[in-house]
Amino acid sequence: MKVLQPASWAKPRGYANGVSARGRTVCVAGMIGWDGDGRFHSDDLVDQVRQALQNVVAVLAEDGARPEHIVRMTWYVTDRREYQAAGREIGRAFREIIGAYNAAMTAVEVSALMEERAKVEIEVTAIVPD
Repeated sequence: MKVLQPASWAKPRGYANGVSARGRTVCVAGMIGWDGDGRFHSDDLVDQVRQALQNVVAVLAEDGARPEHIVRMTWYVTDRREYQAAGREIGRAFREIIGAYNAAMTAVEVSALMEERAKVEIEVTAIVPD
């Protein structure tokens, strides 16, 4: 994987501007903050982020992919202010579960997610090297 960063640009915090990779593509549907049985254990955003990221890792593992293979993430959050206020804790959970910020990421505030209690949904593209 190669992080794409124009030399004259400021280095982004918490994501990469672009990523180039070669290999087998693994796509993970939007993961929310419930467990494998479809149960929410918390309405706290950070707890839901942690669970959603753990869900991403579990799905990746089904095809031998790991967090370091993630090249693209899209985050949908229901409250931008809550997300920004929890930034440090979200970052800590991300580093513990995913590791480095080498993925191209987008975060979007949405009015609601399909599951009423969900506060975050994260979809991922990973590329496992040849």
